[in-house]
Amino acid sequence: MQVKAVLFDLFDTLLLIEGGDAFYEPCLRRLHEFLVRNGVNVSFEEFKRVYFKVRDELYAEANKNLEEPHFDIRVWQTLQMLGYNFDISDEIVVGATEAFAEEFVRHVRLDETAMNVLQRLYEKYMLGVVSNFAIPECVWKLLEKFGLKGFFAVVVVSAEVNRRKPSPKIFEKALKKLGVKASEALFVGDMPSLDVAGPKNVGMKAVLIQRRPINNKMEIKPDKTIKRLTELLPILEDC
Repeated sequence: MQVKAVLFDLFDTLLLIEGGDAFYEPCLRRLHEFLVRNGVNVSFEEFKRVYFKVRDELYAEANKNLEEPHFDIRVWQTLQMLGYNFDISDEIVVGATEAFAEEFVRHVRLDETAMNVLQRLYEKYMLGVVSNFAIPECVWKLLEKFGLKGFFAVVVVSAEVNRRKPSPKIFEKALKKLGVKASEALFVGDMPSLDVAGPKNVGMKAVLIQRRPINNKMEIKPDKTIKRLTELLPILEDC
């Protein structure tokens, strides 16, 4: 069946995070600085220790139930453990999340071929994004910053729908919004366990963009593997 829609993972597919995980420390420091300015009297090392404890517990739960709580929840729970009883919707909690996101944006750049590839695909296919990210507001800001928002008929961010890849529900939500069958859609992403297994399990085609060495023991294989986004164009011509 002919492909009618092409869906993309966002980070390390269309947008590249420079320096790998190096962004995390400055983002967390920016968050902590905001809290200190707003009356949270705790050292960065103590805040970081409690934050990672909370984050890792949330990640462990998310890996089991494939839910995606908003980043605000980890900030709120961290502050609770440190003895600060803010409401989860308090401007201190929300502002701390925004501080983290503002720093994160500085570490993200657009893949140099992404704009050209999207322009060419936009002429023929419906396009969309399905992204795992705990700060959906940050995703929208990045799409706006890099001029990508107009390409996509659908953008599904895990923390907005409380479902994360590889849950079938997040892919099914995107397909429903596009009005296409799974067999009429192709997914492009960089993580085999999320961006290949997830879409393949709902009946979509999957293309793996290999940004790093891949373990050959993948249980579910992609339909194609590419090194650059431009390699996607001839693949779609054959679909």
